[in-house]
Amino acid sequence: MNISDRVEALDLSGIRKVFDLAQKLENPINFSIGQPDFDVPTNILKSAEEAMRSGLNSYTPTQGRSDLLTEVQNDAKNRGLQFEDTIITSGVSGGLLLSFSALLNPGDEVVLADPYFLMYKQLCTYLGAVPKYVSTYPSLKLTAETLEPHLSEKTKLVLFNSPGNPTGVGLTIDEMKDLCSLLKKYPNITVISDEIYRLFHYEDTFTSLSSLLENVITLDGFSKSHSLTGWRVGWANGPKHILQQMAKLQQFTFVCAPSFAQKACVEAIHTDMSEFRNAYKKKSELLYELLSPKFELEASSGTFYSFPKVPEKYSSADEFVEAALDKNVMVIPGSVFSEQNTHFRISFACSDDKIQEGCELLLQLV
Repeated sequence: MNISDRVEALDLSGIRKVFDLAQKLENPINFSIGQPDFDVPTNILKSAEEAMRSGLNSYTPTQGRSDLLTEVQNDAKNRGLQFEDTIITSGVSGGLLLSFSALLNPGDEVVLADPYFLMYKQLCTYLGAVPKYVSTYPSLKLTAETLEPHLSEKTKLVLFNSPGNPTGVGLTIDEMKDLCSLLKKYPNITVISDEIYRLFHYEDTFTSLSSLLENVITLDGFSKSHSLTGWRVGWANGPKHILQQMAKLQQFTFVCAPSFAQKACVEAIHTDMSEFRNAYKKKSELLYELLSPKFELEASSGTFYSFPKVPEKYSSADEFVEAALDKNVMVIPGSVFSEQNTHFRISFACSDDKIQEGCELLLQLV
């Protein structure tokens, strides 16, 4: 049976290759998984259990449970976001698929920072859109200066992810204001701001792009911040006419986010996660302290990722990743997230001891 061209064109071979090669390893130091290493807070688990036992196991409205929608909207308004409507999505990944599908026709141009979250490129491929890559090397920041030459009347969509995967780098408030001043010159461009790592922004105050700019679809969720990656609950805020089309598509795809999880996330949105954010900030500082003497890398300003440059002795990130596997360390080549193959991604969502051990092994490769 033939596979459709749009699915056949999708490529996840970079990550798959690392895991295939790692099959021979025993107890590797795993710097590859983009998943929190802490347990779900017990109050959230208790709320989920109560929801299931009370019978909340059926479909919810496609746009989401009213109690969670209210909490999400109140939180967004308190943070100054500008939006007209909200829907609960099946994680931010679900929100990305819905928003891309609602906005893009084949041939539409999508501008995104390089490096990028791998799903951005794959969704462009799937929908027949044309990705335009903005190289952000070496600072790894999508600033007004780097973005402006890539905008035109053909641009339909701009992707923004700060702090982002795979780099861990985010913009300052002044850099965000400059970016918004530029984007205001292009009122027909829609911006998607992927803020899944908002609560893992290391400074106390996070500024959402939609508090500074109109016509923004803000995507957020509980997967990373609350270690609920398997529960698939996120949300989208934005212009009503776009959110309505996203909800229509959700009706025929995901149907709704899991019902018990939506109820438990009402509890989650009021749970203080600063303890975990502060722990990852310390881990990022530890990793930077260990690697920066011999690796070229930017300090992480959020997330649990770092994106060091491959040492000059290696011809590509793929070669370096294989050398790291020989040291029993799993990292992901930059080619998975970039049109370049000069860097590699580390996820430091692991114990301090593992960070120390893994970094010592990586330093042996320089």
